[in-house]
Amino acid sequence: MAPVSQADHHDVVERQLKNVIQDLYQLMIQVNAYDLAGRPTRDVLGSSVTELDRTLEKIHNTANHPTTQLPSIPPELLQYVDNGRNPDIYTREFVELARRGNQLMKGKLEAFGSFRDVLAEAMVAGLPELRKDVVDVVVKTGGQEGVVGKEEKAS
Repeated sequence: MAPVSQADHHDVVERQLKNVIQDLYQLMIQVNAYDLAGRPTRDVLGSSVTELDRTLEKIHNTANHPTTQLPSIPPELLQYVDNGRNPDIYTREFVELARRGNQLMKGKLEAFGSFRDVLAEAMVAGLPELRKDVVDVVVKTGGQEGVVGKEEKAS
């Protein structure tokens, strides 16, 4: 038997979910048409319940199979949907929160970079003999060598 790809697992589970939905729909129809006096209606209803049980068992077995790698859904998203909210709103809020966090982090990086440059200039001005070491630290932390003032030649 050939190995089954991730996309195939997804398609199998999707098809089985559609079968469960179809069986639930058929069961709803049978319940609405149920006639207490009629034996055939009871038999059809019983077979509909049995079929639903089989399809639920199939999807359970597929989902719990060791080779099945279903996508991981964040528990927060499941809670969001359980509370009756739209998952698109969750996604939008998550992206906006990530964007805000990225902007904050970018601001911090720029502020620390600016502080590094100012500190390097002050260190070189106060301790010119450490210029080479200060330039080395500035370059290794992502700065430009030109930030530190040019080396003054002794006359």
